[in-house]
Amino acid sequence: MKHIDIVAGLLQKNSHSFHNVVPFDRTKDRLLQMDFTSENATLNDEILEHTDLFSNHIQQQLQAAGATYGIGGYNEHRTIYKRSSLFNGTSAADRRLHLGIDIWGKEGTPVFAALGGMVHSFAFNDHYGDYGATIILLHQLDGFPFYSLYGHLSLADFAGLKEGIYISRGTEFAHFGTPAENGHWPPHLHFQLIIDMEMNKGDYPGVCSLEERDKYLNNCPDPDLVLQMMSYAQKHWD
Repeated sequence: MKHIDIVAGLLQKNSHSFHNVVPFDRTKDRLLQMDFTSENATLNDEILEHTDLFSNHIQQQLQAAGATYGIGGYNEHRTIYKRSSLFNGTSAADRRLHLGIDIWGKEGTPVFAALGGMVHSFAFNDHYGDYGATIILLHQLDGFPFYSLYGHLSLADFAGLKEGIYISRGTEFAHFGTPAENGHWPPHLHFQLIIDMEMNKGDYPGVCSLEERDKYLNNCPDPDLVLQMMSYAQKHWD
């Protein structure tokens, strides 16, 4: 059995014990499924090139739907990464396939540990289009290790943080960062699961090329196994 299948099975087995990663109330909060593929005609180049316009666009979408958060993106081939040269390669190797789930909301939104874990590493990936402030936790379930990556955070979340310290389940340890500290994106959380960090610290690819799709999807399980939010998302609200 592949390692990813083992970890996915353990996540499903323990799903009842995970804490919400953001304060989403399933009984009353609306959750908007967002689309950043070429099918979304509302996103033009001008919006993508200006972070303030992009942020306003996200907030307008949420307000129009009466939604507290927007969500989506796992295994989604996105056009929004053309806004940064960070994701460009040869024409066949441009990185456009998203490996995590994004939760869009207001800056300062608290982020909680879904399950207990040790701080593996953290870094300020300060490039246009990058993660900005990033924290990676190491977890174990039944002896099998895996990692959770939290990107686009606030720099203030690094205060007192050290590699090796333990963060208990349900601890508020991070917040959605501002564009100036989150890689110049509208406020959101990039949440990603990783089996093998491949010697990376404070960073791991959150986007890959279509050529590398199988490799990365076999190392990055569906984050909704932990979040358990996608079943509540709707593309449109009446």
